[in-house]
Amino acid sequence: MNKEIQEKVDYCLNCKIKPCELKGCPLGNHIPEMIKLLKEEKYKEAYIEISKTTVLPGVCGRICPHKKQCQGSCVRGIKGEPVSIGDLEAFTFDKANELGYSLVDCYEKSEKINKKVAVVGGGPAGLTCAAFLAKSGVDVTIYEKYDQLGGILVHGIPYFRLPREIIKDSISKILELGINVEYNQELGKNITLNELKKKFDAIFLSVGANKSSKMGVEGEDLKGVYGGNELLEYANYPDFTNKIVAVVGGGNVAMDCCRTIKRMGAKEVKVIYRRAEKQMPAEEKEIAEAKAEGIEFLFQNNIAKIIGKKNVEKLELIKTKLIKKEGESREVPVNIDGSNYQIDVDIVVMALGSQVSDEILTLGLTLNKWGNIIVDENYKTSDKKIYAGGDLAGMKGTVAWAAKSGREAAENILSDL
Repeated sequence: MNKEIQEKVDYCLNCKIKPCELKGCPLGNHIPEMIKLLKEEKYKEAYIEISKTTVLPGVCGRICPHKKQCQGSCVRGIKGEPVSIGDLEAFTFDKANELGYSLVDCYEKSEKINKKVAVVGGGPAGLTCAAFLAKSGVDVTIYEKYDQLGGILVHGIPYFRLPREIIKDSISKILELGINVEYNQELGKNITLNELKKKFDAIFLSVGANKSSKMGVEGEDLKGVYGGNELLEYANYPDFTNKIVAVVGGGNVAMDCCRTIKRMGAKEVKVIYRRAEKQMPAEEKEIAEAKAEGIEFLFQNNIAKIIGKKNVEKLELIKTKLIKKEGESREVPVNIDGSNYQIDVDIVVMALGSQVSDEILTLGLTLNKWGNIIVDENYKTSDKKIYAGGDLAGMKGTVAWAAKSGREAAENILSDL
């Protein structure tokens, strides 16, 4: 163990109340136990411990919003810096990889049961659901619309935040549990729910929600306006060289877009966010790194309209003030009359959140007003044979929350089977 990791391990108090685990981590990872085992240099045991609740420690250790989750609840953080839980989780996975440990080593061998489950979508929720079903003896097949698994890990998170070899190694360990995969199989195009219902005892839907939301402002249909989710997913980028680009939004998708675009040669990249910096949902680390890379932030600015004849030429912005309305806990932005001004831009990227694709409307399942599939406390949809999780079912939009829904859905599927 190198000196830096040793210092981070020793910094943990291994406290009995475990707020990092019980309050901060969506997955309830056994964090103090993992760190204690690392301290004793029991690397295999540490990997086994973390694998009781997650199959993506190498991923979550790198990209989770730790300060808003586990590290934000750390006792050490009350008077100083919290324990570097993310770094230690990533180290545990990397060490297991280095020493050749697999997920097969982490679980007791289960007897095969005569049940088959289809998992549609190979992102964090789908991979986690498949893994926890497979380790319990279920015959699992993942149907993936692309030629590789990973979902948002591959098609949404840039390589500079999450190295591709980490994704590859994580998925390899999951597939070693005996999971079948059918690639290039898109729901509604190559396969249908009715076909899957005839072949499988249960179906878990986890196709994600990666259609960019729109603002509905004038000029949004001009050439040069793009959805951030689609840019990251399909990597079909316009030429950003020497362009002035505005990225609208304050979440991690906005940060991933602006940093990617800057790397692709844009002259200026401006992030426009209608609230204050402290209200940005993006991870503090991502905001700080974006600033360090020369990206400009225009806080408390809203889009009034996008200006141009055929192509984007300018943005009209309006400044906002934050007020606290009666009965609401969060300050809301209100446009300041007469504060409009214009800036030159060549390209506008909308990174305001995501919606489920239109194809979900054709599945015959009950949806809420936002287009998400409605599930009960057991992740069961209006069809008793079909379950759903992740963004598709309106879960919180982080990898850990998606993985949690996959794990809990697997537990409920097993119970019902």
